[in-house]
Amino acid sequence: MPNAPDLLDQKSHFAFGKNWSSYAKLVTDSQIAEAIAGLKKLAGDTLAGKRFLDIGCGSGLHSLAALRLGASEVVALDIDPDSVATTRSVLDTHASGQRWTVSEASVFNLDPKSFGTFDVVYSWGVLHHTGDMYRALRGAAAMVAPNGEFIFALYRHTYLCWFWKLEKRWYTRASAAAQARVQAIYVSLMRLASRGTFDSYVSGYAKSRGMDFHHDVHDWLGGWPYESISPAETDSLMQGLGMRQVRAFVRPGRHLGIFGSGCDEYVYGRPAAG
Repeated sequence: MPNAPDLLDQKSHFAFGKNWSSYAKLVTDSQIAEAIAGLKKLAGDTLAGKRFLDIGCGSGLHSLAALRLGASEVVALDIDPDSVATTRSVLDTHASGQRWTVSEASVFNLDPKSFGTFDVVYSWGVLHHTGDMYRALRGAAAMVAPNGEFIFALYRHTYLCWFWKLEKRWYTRASAAAQARVQAIYVSLMRLASRGTFDSYVSGYAKSRGMDFHHDVHDWLGGWPYESISPAETDSLMQGLGMRQVRAFVRPGRHLGIFGSGCDEYVYGRPAAG
């Protein structure tokens, strides 16, 4: 069950933080620029004067992007201590002197009375890994201020989600050698299916949110807990929380999901009070 206690325990999760700690050592100005471009696509050209909450900050790259876009304050949270340490390191290096904090905290423990509300709440590719995606969405949405926006990305529901759930649970518990073999098989199958375009795809991969292909492969194969959702289900849930869609980047129709679910991106706004 998605809300089983073991799934809510960080110790049962894939080691996202160790993966991002390794990735952060490779961060370049070019990757920072691509992360900024990805955030601008969703949030607009500027975050000047806005308070920004990054739930599941991972490498810290998108907290940094928010600061580069003018956010007046960034609050970055993650339940993984390695992600917290990595985000602090990235922001210490690239955003010294700006207003930011990084804390080890769960989306399930967020409370506007403790943290306040935010002009932008951001959680890209995170809430489907919490062990209770629907509860996580409700908790994150509650942190959005009136006239604020909730920016998030979630795995699209596909026909093969059942398979990926089994694979991810196994992979998270597998040895490093076994994980490496699965990565090699996955990448080889992608290369065969790409019909000669694989190398150009990998070389341009950083332009997708400034990420690194091989770290993302490990992240995808190991991303446990795992849930997915359709755009229609997402919209229904958000409307029930009093949110209205501002923009979305979704793929039409149902998908088989041979190489993964892929993420749909959403921006929802909270109307002004009264």
